[in-house]
Amino acid sequence: MDVARLAGVSPSTVSRILNGTARVSDDKRDAVLAAIDKVKFAPNQMAQGLKKGRSMTIGIVVQDISSPFFDETLRGVDDGLKNTGYASVIVSGHWDAEEEADRIRLLLARKVDGIILLSGRMSDQTVLNFSTQRPIVSTGRALHTASALGFKLDNEAGAYLAVHHLIELGHRRIAFITGPANNIDAGERLAGYTRALQEAGIALDDKLIVEGNYHESSGMLAMNQLFDSHQQFTAVFAANDLTAYGARLALYRKGIRVPDDISLVGFDDLPGSSYTTPPLTTVRQPLYDIGRIATQALLRIINGEAARGEVPPLELVVRETTRRVR
Repeated sequence: MDVARLAGVSPSTVSRILNGTARVSDDKRDAVLAAIDKVKFAPNQMAQGLKKGRSMTIGIVVQDISSPFFDETLRGVDDGLKNTGYASVIVSGHWDAEEEADRIRLLLARKVDGIILLSGRMSDQTVLNFSTQRPIVSTGRALHTASALGFKLDNEAGAYLAVHHLIELGHRRIAFITGPANNIDAGERLAGYTRALQEAGIALDDKLIVEGNYHESSGMLAMNQLFDSHQQFTAVFAANDLTAYGARLALYRKGIRVPDDISLVGFDDLPGSSYTTPPLTTVRQPLYDIGRIATQALLRIINGEAARGEVPPLELVVRETTRRVR
C-alpha cells in the first residue's frame, strides 16, 4: 500500500488509524495523514460499510421511471448521495400498492440500508410495517417515527394559489382537469380548486370538472370533452404540467390562442414548462429539493440520528399562459 510505504508503517496500522482504533504516537499518525494527502487516498467505503454490517446501497421506489416528475426528484436523490459512498437501486411501483410492496420486499432481500419511497398507493400503516425492517423516508405522506419519515406537501394550498391567480385576473368560468379519482394528491387539488371558487363567491359547476390521469393524452382528451359538451370557460387549471401540455395541444388544434382566448395553469413546474409555447404558468413543487432532503434525512436515520427534514413550500410561478380577462 502506497500510504503505508510512504508513512513507514504497516498496512494494518494505516487501517487501524483510519478506523480510529489504533493507539500510536502523534508523529506516526501525522506521517500517515501526510501520506494520505500526498497520494489523494480515499478509503474503500464499501469495505468500511461491510465492517459495520451495511451494504452501502439505498433502495428507491418510483412510480413511473419515464416521468419527468420523478426524473427531477431522482436528480436530487443522486446529489444527496454524492460523496457518501452509497449507491442507489431504483425500482418502479407503477402506482400499484401490491407492486410497491413487492418491490420493497425485493429491496429488503438485497439488504439495502434504507428505502426512499417516492409517492405511491400503499397505506401509511404498510409503510410503517416495512420501516421496522429498514428505515424508510417517503414523499406524499405525513410520517414521523424513529425509523420512518414522510414529507407531505400542501396540494390543496397549491391548487388554491393557481385558481386564485385566475380569479384575480377576472376569470369566473374556470375548467379543471383533475388527476385520477383514487389519487390522494388529486383529491387535495380538487379541494383547493373548490375552496378558491367558494371564497370568491363563484358557484361550483360540475360540468367544468373533467377527470384526467396525470398524462399528456388525458389533458388532450379532457379538453376535447369540454369542447364537445359546449361548455363556456375562459381558463383551464390542469392538475399537473403533463396534463397542461396535452390541454395546450388540444387548444392549438382548435385554433384557440393561449392566453389570448383561454388562460392555462399547470401544477409541478417541470423543467420543460419554461420552454413550452408560450411558457407555462404553474405551481412549483420543489422536486429536486424533495429528493435531496429525503436522501439526507434517510442517511441521518441510518446513522442513528433523529429523523428530520423540511422541504420548501409550494409557490405560484407566473409565466405567459395567463392574462387578465378583457
